[in-house]
Amino acid sequence: MPRLAANVSYLFTDRPLLDRFAAAAAAGFPAVELQYPYDQDPAAMRAAITRHGLTMLGVNTPPLPDAPSGLAGVPGREQEFVTLFDRALALATVIGARAIHCLAGVPPAGRRDEAEAVFVTNLRHAADRAAPHGITILIEPLNTVDRPGYLLTRAEQAAVILGRVERANVKMQFDVYHQQIMGGDLTRRIERHLPLIGHVQVAAVPSRAEPDEGEVNCPAVLAALDRLGYAGFVGCEYVPRGRTEDGLVWARPFGIGAAAS
Repeated sequence: MPRLAANVSYLFTDRPLLDRFAAAAAAGFPAVELQYPYDQDPAAMRAAITRHGLTMLGVNTPPLPDAPSGLAGVPGREQEFVTLFDRALALATVIGARAIHCLAGVPPAGRRDEAEAVFVTNLRHAADRAAPHGITILIEPLNTVDRPGYLLTRAEQAAVILGRVERANVKMQFDVYHQQIMGGDLTRRIERHLPLIGHVQVAAVPSRAEPDEGEVNCPAVLAALDRLGYAGFVGCEYVPRGRTEDGLVWARPFGIGAAAS
């Protein structure tokens, strides 16, 4: 059975962040993930995660006002990426995160080949810095509707990048929402890239709500992950239609939400 994780940057947002860990645990989630918790006290986050017996999965590298999509693949800003990554690594080690998603960013027009080379170099640096801490580096292809100009858009491109990086602790984050928009054919693409996939996320397409509507048969995708032997977590990174607990009916077959009220 798939192990579902709550992205508490999206779920349970009717309460302060530190209270979302308790809500996730009460709903039956064994693990959580975050995007940008850089305005929080890391020690307080670690205490809440530990108190509720949760596994802390991953965080994103922090954005900047002029680079909300990150800097890992932006030529000329390599030192800024190093600074941002070091900040993410410091946070991850305190809160016990297992992974850091390095946001690739939007490169200047006409410089995508150069940007990919910068991305590879920056990922090698990040991987080498993270390895002593047992932390995995994730790269996630994002769709061009929500993230125009983003460097990394398809699982196939991510696979090529990973082959160039040549670090065992760099993996692909396969988000069903983004990859349905960028080509579909989800189960075959998951099967093709499974050795490279370090994390999976789900949401409905095109609404990005609970994955019980729209274009994707989420139970079939989750069944395929089981059949293929995927052993990681599946992150619930969606925007609830209403109160998070009320929308967890879809997840009850997977052990989540049965006690929600």
